[in-house]
Amino acid sequence: MMLVNTAGRELRGRQREQHELDRVLREVRDGRSRALVLRGEAGTGKTALLKYLDGEAERDGDVRVLRTAGVESESEIAYSALQRLCAPLIGELDRLPEPQRAALRVAFGLSVGETPELLVLGMATLGLLSAHGRPVVALVDDVQWLDRLSGLILAFVARRLTTEPVALVFGARDPAPEPILTDLPEIKVGGLSETEAGALLDSVLTGPVDARVRDRILAETRGNPLALLELTRGLSAAELAFGFGGGGAAPLEGRVEADFRRRIAALPAAARMALVTAAVEPVGDVLLLRRALDRLGLSPEAAAPAEVDGLVEIGTAVRFAHPLVRSAAWRSADAAALREVHRALAEATDGDRDPDRRAWHRAHATAGPDQEVAAELERSAGRALARGGRSAAAAFLERAAELTRDQRRRGGLLVDAAVTRAHAGSYAQVPDLLAAAEIGPLSDLDRARVERLRAQVAFAVTHGRESGSALLAAAIRLRDLDPVAARDTFLSAIGAALYAGRRGLDDLRRAARAARDAGDARNARAARDAHDAGAARDARVGAGDLLGAGSARLDAVRAELDGPSFRDLLLAGLTAWVLDGREEALPLLARALDAMTEPDDLSLIWLASPVAHELHRMDLAHRMSERAVAFARDTGALSLLPTALALQARSLMDAGRFADAERLLDELEAAVRHTGGAVTQPTGLVLAAYRGHERAALDLIEAQLRDADAGDDGRRHTMATYAKAVLYNGLGDHRAALAAARESAGHPDLGLHQWPLAELVEAAVHAGDQAAAASARAALRERTAAVDTPWSRGMRALADGLTDGDEQSFRVAVEELSEPATALEGHRARLLFGEWLRRAGRRAEARRHLRTAYEAFTAMGAAGFAERACRELAACGGATIVRKVADPRTAENLTPQESAIAGQAVRGRTNVEIAGSLFLSPRTVEWHLRKIYAKLGIASRRELTSALG
Repeated sequence: MMLVNTAGRELRGRQREQHELDRVLREVRDGRSRALVLRGEAGTGKTALLKYLDGEAERDGDVRVLRTAGVESESEIAYSALQRLCAPLIGELDRLPEPQRAALRVAFGLSVGETPELLVLGMATLGLLSAHGRPVVALVDDVQWLDRLSGLILAFVARRLTTEPVALVFGARDPAPEPILTDLPEIKVGGLSETEAGALLDSVLTGPVDARVRDRILAETRGNPLALLELTRGLSAAELAFGFGGGGAAPLEGRVEADFRRRIAALPAAARMALVTAAVEPVGDVLLLRRALDRLGLSPEAAAPAEVDGLVEIGTAVRFAHPLVRSAAWRSADAAALREVHRALAEATDGDRDPDRRAWHRAHATAGPDQEVAAELERSAGRALARGGRSAAAAFLERAAELTRDQRRRGGLLVDAAVTRAHAGSYAQVPDLLAAAEIGPLSDLDRARVERLRAQVAFAVTHGRESGSALLAAAIRLRDLDPVAARDTFLSAIGAALYAGRRGLDDLRRAARAARDAGDARNARAARDAHDAGAARDARVGAGDLLGAGSARLDAVRAELDGPSFRDLLLAGLTAWVLDGREEALPLLARALDAMTEPDDLSLIWLASPVAHELHRMDLAHRMSERAVAFARDTGALSLLPTALALQARSLMDAGRFADAERLLDELEAAVRHTGGAVTQPTGLVLAAYRGHERAALDLIEAQLRDADAGDDGRRHTMATYAKAVLYNGLGDHRAALAAARESAGHPDLGLHQWPLAELVEAAVHAGDQAAAASARAALRERTAAVDTPWSRGMRALADGLTDGDEQSFRVAVEELSEPATALEGHRARLLFGEWLRRAGRRAEARRHLRTAYEAFTAMGAAGFAERACRELAACGGATIVRKVADPRTAENLTPQESAIAGQAVRGRTNVEIAGSLFLSPRTVEWHLRKIYAKLGIASRRELTSALG
């Protein structure tokens, strides 16, 4: 059978892609789910392939087809693409649980409520797509122009499709500016082969063409079907040669769009205006388009010539022949025509049902300042922020600034927009916005905000030491203008110096002293105000008292505390850590973590997580990182997401979940590419060290050391040398590990120092350097004695076992470190205990511990330590039983998600309850349970407890 697209042309050279799409359709008909990305350059045929799948699915009466596409002009409007996809299913909302139904209604502007969480919206969308049980094929074209929140939710749904009869197929442009789909199955849609391209070209040429011209066309189009079809349409051989000779240097996408613009220019004026209106109105709402055309004085038939030319199809919805047609129509209109179109669309849009899109159209219909429209845009920005649409909010604010008459107010709006862009991770756009803000008059406060934001963005992009002094200057400037902003900026300045490690000690002391001086000044002002008001007895003691307190007054001040905030306590604790010493600071830092209750506090996780590690609260660090990742995704705070992912990856590594950690690091790299920011985290280095491939790990470590030296970055140097110590301890080269650990432990970095000390104890004992072992053990005992946690007790006991040869200490270490959050250290403790037992001649007991450690290291991928455990097993006669046995009756073969589901099932939770807690559908939970039963060799829930032990 010959396959044709909707334009009636054969899809040449796409048999592989069509075969895969046919398979997608078969699977969704059979009740299974699929997610697939068609990725390729503009014009390679992604849209044609989606139309092919659309047509095949439509011919099957049992399959429901849903469609949406990214639209460049709507890429800043939150949830716009998702709303278009789900619009035909709005009648199914009542099938969803109330929280999910409410979340979708708020996101789509159907009701007012609290900002919906992205996880809830994702599960609601998944539930809506599968609500009625009928197979669904959802087609999402032009991913590069999706609004960010729609993209995140659709990608979330695609990753969680399991047993629902739903297929999600995306068309994504390559090179990909969007990182959201990078881990989904994909097909690369490239250019046609030379034979197929030549056949397609010959089918559209209108006459004989010189062979050299034909060869040039094939070479320059690189087999791009759209270019072959559109660039040659209606041109003679001479025109083809001339056209390519004059425009050969232009990018292919621009040349294809230019051809569409040429065809649009040949249309009657009314048709051109109708086509522009359809392009600017991206929802595809025919009734709205007709109302807008009526306000422009055009009849519904005005677009007929564009339909005849195959540029657009207007039926129950408006569909362009290709996304570049929409782009070409939009760009072909002059400024006056676009204002007229936006004015008509604003008038045709219901302001009660869709206030934000109406405000957007009104803003672009206005040529000069308009305070009423500017105020409307500010309200839209607020609604966008409430829905987590930071990029959309920034776009509203930028346009509001353009329409504001008051120059000072205009500057303030531009600063607000720059701040919002920075929080959205769009760092590249911040400098231009700040420069525009500084053109006009700014209040002293706004000028200080500009100074602070420049320094914050510089630190986010480079993590360089020089950012700290700029942040400190901004904090001092803000001290009398906005004490709250000053406090937060002092935190950033201290944090920047902390991240410089041993290279930033002078900066750190200056920042801490300035913060304390600011606290003293704040206390003095507060006391004067209280005295003047006659209320000195009721004056509340807050963060300023903490910052102003020296070690002699600290206990007295603590007694007077009346609930300072997390940020107050964190700044007080860090200042005390620098100026008064670790012992004075730890109680304040512990109180700070206890006070970390507000969602927005998670924006400071880059400081809070090192504090949690300094307090040896590995469990808390893990929970914080999980919350921070969810918060960043829910609120669109892409500035936070890379750091949150890095910290969560570290926690997963500590838990022995290497594969999950590496998956997050891949996502982290994509997020960093998207934002242009920088993240300083050792997880990738330490994972490479645990993997045990010496050359590959050393290449990474040496590169980090070079970067640390070039950037004067002491903390990065500590991380790299710590990773080297882990690598060599795993490989059994303890003298090399000792040298690296000594170098790493040379400075007590916040939240890091305990790790190289632990490596130093182990390396020194095995290398026979008893003096170094004793010294490192004493330093580790001092750091762990001040806080009482399983990690501190376990590591202290392990150091005692290693240096003193004390069996009970080893047993305490294994028990204390076997918590899920510290599983990696727990297995290392087992390895060390097994080695000690072997040397003590207790081979049978040694084998039990060594085998457990070996199997755990093998499963997680810690090859160096697994090989070390294997050697020890061989030395005590266990070589013949060293193998990884896939026993179906063990829980070790369960995936992390299966383990979580099984654990909750054992505790008696229903499928619905499990689904709600893990953000799955009940049907997916049931599917996973069947897989769990098969792996464990059981038949029902009743057998789970005994099977899992």
